[in-house]
Amino acid sequence: MKIAVTGATGFIGKHVVNELNRLEVLSTLVVRSSTQCYDFLDKNVIEIDLKNPPVDCYEQINCPDVLIHLAWDGLPNYRSLHHFEDELPNQYRFLKNLVKSGLKTLIVAGTCFEYGMQSGLLNEDLQADPTNPYGFAKNSLRCQLEYLQQIQPFNLTWARLFYIYGGGQSEKSLFSQLNQAIDRKENVFNMSGGEQLRDYLPVQEVAKYLVALALTERNNGIINICSGIPISVRKLIENWIQEKNYSLSLNLGYYSYPDYEPMAFWGDRQKLAQCLGMQ
Repeated sequence: MKIAVTGATGFIGKHVVNELNRLEVLSTLVVRSSTQCYDFLDKNVIEIDLKNPPVDCYEQINCPDVLIHLAWDGLPNYRSLHHFEDELPNQYRFLKNLVKSGLKTLIVAGTCFEYGMQSGLLNEDLQADPTNPYGFAKNSLRCQLEYLQQIQPFNLTWARLFYIYGGGQSEKSLFSQLNQAIDRKENVFNMSGGEQLRDYLPVQEVAKYLVALALTERNNGIINICSGIPISVRKLIENWIQEKNYSLSLNLGYYSYPDYEPMAFWGDRQKLAQCLGMQ
């Protein structure tokens, strides 16, 4: 089996590539610029601009059986109109080209923001109701691809990612900011009230799920990539501090709660478990 990965130099992409290497799966890494690929000098790296891909793009990325599509520009600014004004049409044209050229199986990274302000346990049967441009654009891409399936059959797994943390994450992420505070030997960490409930997974585990779903080569539809276990942000940070064996006071309430997500939501992972044969 041949697998291609877009966004291979990104936070999730690097871990997906590591997982493919661990399983000895033949992979092609699709990147915007090969200058970012110093970690993958021994890999098959192809430069492709998703905004202006070549007509023979499928052939250039070595005609993969499966594409794990992680590339998406404009993050972490979830409110930017760029997501549906520019990114959405570019993404659809790129993926449609590959499907029309022969791609049989597509794994696409979606987002829990597609659920919008719905609270509690979120399962894949709930109707999407995004409330920010990023969630709207991602959900619109999913709908477009499902319509494309009716004309050009292919397998689609829409991997709705919840919250992810780990090494190599954006400096603006909670995990990275905490690590920076610890590295600077600070005594206080500014944060929100921390009472919001979220669903978190380490990035290595997310990568394993994405690769495992790719290897099924099935039409899985929407699947939550999540732990299924709600945890307060405050408790999560306290756990991270304890793992680091560090003493740090939390300045709760320094930041206001985000207004683009509900106070309590987490994913239902039953479908994920069924698709991958997990207990």
